[in-house]
Order: sequence, then C-alpha cells, then structure tokens
Amino acid sequence: MTVNTPLCFRGKKILAPMVRVGTLPMRLLALDYGADIVYCEELIDIKMMQCKRVINEVLETVDFVAPNERVVFRTCERERHHVVFQMGGMGAALLSDPDKIESILTTLVKGICKPVTCKIRILPSVEDTVNLVKRIEKTGIAAIAVHGRKKEERPQHPVHCDVIKAISEAVSIPVIANGGSHDFIKEYTDIETFRKATAASSVMIARAAMWNPSIFRKEGLFPLKEVMQDYIKYAVRYDNHYTNTKYCLCQMLREQLETTQGKKLHAAQSTQEICEVFEMADFYEETTAGFETKKTSLETDTQDEDDQMEDPDVIKMAVRFDKREYPPQITPKMYLLEWCRKEKHPQPVYETVQRPLDRLFCSVVTVAEQKYRSTLWDKSKKLAEQAAAIVCLRTLGVPEGKQSEGENHLINKRKREDQERLNNRDHGEDLAEPSHKKANFIEETSDMNVPQMPR
Repeated sequence: MTVNTPLCFRGKKILAPMVRVGTLPMRLLALDYGADIVYCEELIDIKMMQCKRVINEVLETVDFVAPNERVVFRTCERERHHVVFQMGGMGAALLSDPDKIESILTTLVKGICKPVTCKIRILPSVEDTVNLVKRIEKTGIAAIAVHGRKKEERPQHPVHCDVIKAISEAVSIPVIANGGSHDFIKEYTDIETFRKATAASSVMIARAAMWNPSIFRKEGLFPLKEVMQDYIKYAVRYDNHYTNTKYCLCQMLREQLETTQGKKLHAAQSTQEICEVFEMADFYEETTAGFETKKTSLETDTQDEDDQMEDPDVIKMAVRFDKREYPPQITPKMYLLEWCRKEKHPQPVYETVQRPLDRLFCSVVTVAEQKYRSTLWDKSKKLAEQAAAIVCLRTLGVPEGKQSEGENHLINKRKREDQERLNNRDHGEDLAEPSHKKANFIEETSDMNVPQMPR
C-alpha cells in the first residue's frame, strides 16, 4: 500500500479499506466528517498495470481506466494528502507465507519513494503474531494495521484487543487497530476507548463507517437521511457508477431496506433513479447539465488548441474507416503498405496521439516525406491509423480496397500466394510467410504506447 505524500500514522482516525465501499464518494465523505486518512478498496496489481492514466478535465479527477473503459480508481485534489492506495495480496492468504510477505514489502520499500504500510489479521497464537509483525517491521514499512481477528473469524466474533496490545508493545512503528465496530465503536467517543484498549497509535474503522460515515464527527452522528444525501451529492459530482452508489446506500439503510424507500432504492437502475428515490432529482439535473456545459466548453478550447497546433504541411480530410465497406481482412493500411513497396518508398510511419478530454485518437501517417491525417478523432488507435491511411490513398489517387471499387487485387494476390504455398508444400517445399501476414503483423505491432496530446 502506498500513499500520495508522507503521512503520520500516529493519533489518526482512519477509514478502513472496504471492497465496493472505499470508492471516491465514501472517502471524501469520511474526510468531510473528520477522518484523517482514507484507504481505497483493495485493488489487484495486475488490473492497475492494465489501466491507462487519464486526466478527467470535466470531473477534475485523475482516472485509471481499464481496457474495457471501466474506471478502476478515481482520485481528486481534495484527498491528495490523505488517501492510501491499497494493493491487494488476496485476503489473508499471505499469512501462511511470511517469506513472501517479507519479500513483497522489502521490494516495495526499496522500489518506491512513498511510505509503505501493510494490514494483517492475527495468527492462532500471540507469540506467532508478534514474531511475524517484528519480521514485517524490519522491512522498513511506515506502519502496520492489525485486524484483531483470525482469518477464519467473522465480524460477529469478538475482536482480540489483547493481541493488538501485545503487538503495540512489541514494535516501535505505529500500530493501527482495526476490528472494533462490533464490540466497541458505536459513536465518536468509542474510537478512543478502542484505541486505549489496544494501546495502538491509531484506529481504523470499517463497518461502523460504512453504516454511517459521520462516526468520524467529534460533534456526534448526523441523521442517516442527511448522511445519505451528502453521499449521493458526491456520487453524482464524481460520476460514480450507479451500482456502486446503490450498494453503499444499501449498507447504510440496513434494517430499513424493507421500507418503501428501501425497496425503491433496490429497484433503481440508474443514478438518476437513485436521486429520485431520495428527492434529489433537481440536484441531479443541475449537476449533469453543468457537466455538459463544461464538456462543451472544453471541447471548444481543445478544438482551438488543435487548430493552433496544426501543421500546415499536413494534408487533411474528414474521413473515417468503416470496416463494413471493405472485404474481410482487407484494410487501407495494407493497401498503402503494398503501394509503398511497389513504388520503393519506405514503409508508412504512423504517429498517434490521444486527447485527454474524451480519450479519442488521431493519427498522422508519413509517406514519402508527406504527412496525412483525418480531421475526425476516433475511439481507437487502430481506427485512427486506418483513417490516416485513407487520406493518403485518396490524395494519391490509389485504390484503398473498398468493395465498391470492384476487383480487389490484394485479395487476388492472397489467393495466388496461398495457392503457390500449397503447391510448393505438395512438392516438399515451404515458402516464406506471405506478405499479407507480414502486413497484419505490422498493423498489430504498431498498436503500442500512445502519447497523450499535451494540454
């Protein structure tokens, strides 16, 4: 787990990492109510490696977006000095492999410039738990959070304050006590009671905060209705997915889920419908209208920047690639590559950028020292490259392979190559890979890292 800036882990009240709960709206709400530090939900390392980092100028957030366009992690300036990113180790599985725990933490501490913490459950014996924590301390981590239950114990089981206390007395790094919602924490003053019972440096709260995040308020709990409305405002403001919003609200309602309001919430199928359940339809309409206005303004600014950045030597057309207009496995890029080979030009070079605002792509292709591009932005790098190829081919007056052009020489060439390959195999020979497969390889390998257009 890493944090954005160095944090002090002593004397803190912390929102615990919770699956499906610790998303941006809940983290911000907890901070509003008095939490010092907020952990995000557990995120798997491989998923984050697959994400692309996107500056969301409409929401004023930094988003990490998966290949399927789902936002895996979203953060904003408000939580910059308070958020802890939690990278998952698949629950309590690592407790049985202390060598791996030590290796992972040592690598993280040495490999990054941010403080590293970890969170564990307790082992069957106090002695084994203390020995493990001492070993973890030697890796150089900044703090350790201890959920005072064994891995097989559930929330209804009593929290083992004595074990957390033994750990607190055995190590010098801050110990963060976790697991007190069931037995201790019902209101703000109970947080300190739990801290004293464990002799911990700080307290991490999970379920009590999930039920009512105003548990962090020194002045006492807010009425649940007010808390839920505050949460919905953040969910709308930061475009939280409605299924996640609904899940968190259901956790707050708990025994009220069978009320009329609870049933309407359960039936809601959009953020707008959720807002209607809580009589916040006007807020939803005003906020989303504001988003549209801001998006339009940013798009206008972006277009102005595009115009200023334009290279006057680039030949442009407003075209898009529609694969339905081409025979199977035939593309303008392949035709352009064949033409360059025939004319003995170097193969086409594609340069692609991504626009941060809407994550659309634009590609410039260079052929015989002349650049070509489409003025239309596309949803993928490959489509943008095909559009650039079309501009080049049409400018040169060269066929691009469309079905409407009649006989397709590239398809005929393929058929001849395939037949020659079969004939030679019949005679015990094996030809080199046909040119159309080489062209496909060039297309595939060109889809690598794409720079974002500077703002």
